[in-house]
Amino acid sequence: MRLKHNKKRNTAFVYEALVRELTKSIIKNNNNRKNKIVSILKEHFVRGTALSEELNIYKSLYESSDLMPPTAEKLMIEAKLAYAGLNKKQVFNEQSSLIRKVNKTLSGAIFGNFVPNYKSLASIYSIFNNSVTVKEKVLLETKVLEFLTDAKEKDVASKDPIDNVVYKSFVNRFNTEYFGTLNETQKALLTKYVASFADDGLELKIFLNEEVNRLRDKINESLKDSVIKNDPEMARKTKEILNKVESYRHREIDEEMLEEVLKIQSLIQEIEQDAD
Repeated sequence: MRLKHNKKRNTAFVYEALVRELTKSIIKNNNNRKNKIVSILKEHFVRGTALSEELNIYKSLYESSDLMPPTAEKLMIEAKLAYAGLNKKQVFNEQSSLIRKVNKTLSGAIFGNFVPNYKSLASIYSIFNNSVTVKEKVLLETKVLEFLTDAKEKDVASKDPIDNVVYKSFVNRFNTEYFGTLNETQKALLTKYVASFADDGLELKIFLNEEVNRLRDKINESLKDSVIKNDPEMARKTKEILNKVESYRHREIDEEMLEEVLKIQSLIQEIEQDAD
């Protein structure tokens, strides 16, 4: 089936293409380009914008899988209803503004970026925008239902490459300076960081707030350890780390802070392993 698909007007595609461009800039240590992309993502996909609402509706479908058929069908119906309720003029205007910003600030080549789940995004775009015949729409909706009920982890193909390359750049800078492999809490932190551009960092802030509390409690526990307590220098350094953790409550989240938290997470893991 040949879809009538305007990639530049497919908000989910443009978002995914920008995320992949962000990944490229991180790999190449191109901070200027990275900052431009982050600025665009934060401006156009911040919570409360029409594009953020539209993207969330797309995500409700293309980030779902392994659903029971009745659930999948209900999800698609609700997604279509939610999409129908969007302010289409506002969506169009915000899309136009985004397209202009990408062309002017970055390059139109962004729209040629490879997006692994392109076909799924095109199918969803077509059923949302009534750009196909009734027969074609039924066939496309059947396809959407198929990947909603598919037990295979289809999202791995689209998400893992992002995570892997981000780890090779941002995370490897951490590993080069501070030896060791990433533990689960570090991976969780970085995953929230990668996803933070779509929701103005809300989930990252929530996760980091909980993680700071956990780290603070662990450091306070370590101060009671006889080895640290009886060594003035170790006790002093541990208290310095505790003060740094406390300061995170009043700091803006940036890469420097994330690298510090990664190191402290690794330190806490070492302390826990030594205690076993």
